[in-house]
Amino acid sequence: MPALALLSAVFVVGVEQTLQWKYGATGIIGLLLLTVGIKAKNPALSSVGAVVLALLVAGPAL
Repeated sequence: MPALALLSAVFVVGVEQTLQWKYGATGIIGLLLLTVGIKAKNPALSSVGAVVLALLVAGPAL
């Protein structure tokens, strides 16, 4: 069980670092809002986080 916790922690840190590198602070805020919303079972907060991440990934319209 500790190995699973360690692997999940490494995965989460890796995702956070990738978002920080590629999308900056806004990506981290979006991921944080999404995660907190899911953990707190708050659909409004998780929706805001998902929209922020979707806007970052979609980028500007051409």
